[in-house]
Amino acid sequence: MGQDKSQLIVDGATLGARTAALLLLVVETAIEVGPGVSGLPATLEEPPGEGPLSAIAAGCHALRECGHTGGALVVACDLPRLSEGLLRLLVEWDSPGSVVPVVRGKAQPLCAKWGRQDLDNASQLVSQGIRSLRHLSVQPDVVLLDEPAWQHVASEEQFLDVDSPDDLLRFRLST
Repeated sequence: MGQDKSQLIVDGATLGARTAALLLLVVETAIEVGPGVSGLPATLEEPPGEGPLSAIAAGCHALRECGHTGGALVVACDLPRLSEGLLRLLVEWDSPGSVVPVVRGKAQPLCAKWGRQDLDNASQLVSQGIRSLRHLSVQPDVVLLDEPAWQHVASEEQFLDVDSPDDLLRFRLST
């Protein structure tokens, strides 16, 4: 993309601030894994830029330091159509473990509720040198939610991320 996606403007707010505000509507504790642009408490993965699995492990570590011992929502900041309804569905889904929406056959691990064990597994996987988020998504207690489970609160558009200048135009975002 060539620029910090969290600073793109949608509906008068940066994507980082918009995502933070949505999270705070449905959870008590939220942490940004990034440079601290959302207004949330922030932490960085070490070393920076190691990918989403490393970011999840860093976020888990920061949550544990705050005394949060349960699962957590993991949400990428580059989802300009994300809604409170979808996040609330994930938080309230009756499952002791992780809940990952599936869109057109593809799991959405960066818009999911990860259970305590899977969050802890993320740290273990990273310590073993594993960087692919795919390894977390195939844990035995992960519940995959196909479209019928989430369509009443969300559309596919809510899972679309901003990855290119063409996406800026498609979502009518400004820099």
